[in-house]
Amino acid sequence: MKKIMIFAAVTLLVSSCGVYNKYERPDNVETTGLIRDVLSDRDTLAVQDTASFGNLPWREVFTDPQLQALIEQGLQKNANLQNAALTVQMYGTMLKAAKLAFLPAVSLGGTTPMGTIATLYTDPSVTTKSYSIPVSASWTLDLFGNILSQKRSTQMKLLGMKDYQMAVRAQVVSGIANAYYTLLMLDEQLRIVTEMSQMAKETWDIMQLQYNLGRMRSTSVQSAEAAYLSTQTQANDMRRQIRATENALSLLIGQQGQQIPRSTLAQQSLPAEFSTGVGVALLKNRPDVHNAEMSLAACFHDVQTARSQFYPNITVGASAAFTNSNGTFNPGKWLTTLFGSLTQPIFARGALIANLKVTKLQYEQAFNTWQNAILSAGNEVSNALVNYNSYDANAKIEAQRIQVLQKNVDDTRQLYTSSGSSYLEVLTAQTQLLSAQINKVTDDFYKMQAVVSLYTALGGGGK
Repeated sequence: MKKIMIFAAVTLLVSSCGVYNKYERPDNVETTGLIRDVLSDRDTLAVQDTASFGNLPWREVFTDPQLQALIEQGLQKNANLQNAALTVQMYGTMLKAAKLAFLPAVSLGGTTPMGTIATLYTDPSVTTKSYSIPVSASWTLDLFGNILSQKRSTQMKLLGMKDYQMAVRAQVVSGIANAYYTLLMLDEQLRIVTEMSQMAKETWDIMQLQYNLGRMRSTSVQSAEAAYLSTQTQANDMRRQIRATENALSLLIGQQGQQIPRSTLAQQSLPAEFSTGVGVALLKNRPDVHNAEMSLAACFHDVQTARSQFYPNITVGASAAFTNSNGTFNPGKWLTTLFGSLTQPIFARGALIANLKVTKLQYEQAFNTWQNAILSAGNEVSNALVNYNSYDANAKIEAQRIQVLQKNVDDTRQLYTSSGSSYLEVLTAQTQLLSAQINKVTDDFYKMQAVVSLYTALGGGGK
């Protein structure tokens, strides 16, 4: 009974010191008002629902079959994602080793020879044969949580690496989607520039004819030719960008640079309404935010480990050896030994105190990093929402502008053929139309990119 009371008192003392405590999320983390209202410059978004656009599987967001095939290939062959999976495996192995630290250590053999043959100096004909086959086992009693806190720290690091793997997965999905939409944008812009180039060539031909008839000066023809050549350089530049984007996308999906099969910009269908969920959902949905919290938890348990270093290290064990005791016994006999040791740190030249202070400071750093990750996540969500609404509004305005400019081009060309308009008005109208069409395609692309950014910012990129 006396031993039981002593053990209970020691356990109560250790618990009061906090070496057995588990990590709990701090209450002072700021999660309110993370997402700004896209329609207000001052207020934060008052979200009522708990659902989130980022919880959708990526196949429901990116519905283009050819894009889905590229994402599937990227998830299988992307080098960064493969390395992240290997890192998770490494930390899993480390956790298994940390769990095995609770078991006794067993060894065969020791510092003494397992067998010897000795000859007397005075009588070489007399030899003494001895043998010993020792087996030992030792067990460290983790009364003060040293091994436990190390195991928990490794568990948190493993969870953090799994979050890192999911973050890389999200980056791969969003990277492939953005590169794919970039190709669609460039394809559409190249189509527009090619059509405008044909129109500019027709204008140049008309002016050349008017010049040959003596109705126009050579400077007008030169301006028309320069406008046509300008569209040619734009087309060549877009072809270069297409090739570079295809190479970048090929690298993302783990293949040599080659042509990427794809649909068109007009065939894309992306969600137009989004639910961001409550701000606190970012704590579990965003893998990078959760990874930062797991780093905080690991630092918490590192503090526990540093505290446990001030307490005794208790080891118990036993050893046994089948031996003939230096040749005295024949046949051999079993010799057994039980032992225990207690090591209490008294003066470690300040190393233990310094280690505890350092781990506490590292915990504070990890908390600041985690809080900043939360604020950054909210900032990314807010920016993505603002970008989507802004580019959506711009695209609608550009669509109206294109209709006006298209009619303006048609009218000026007709007036020019009837000598009611100057060549400068024709070139200006065509240039403005080309600019508006390019801007419309660019706004549509940025709107798609905002959808991808919002999906990733809300923690998407999962299964």
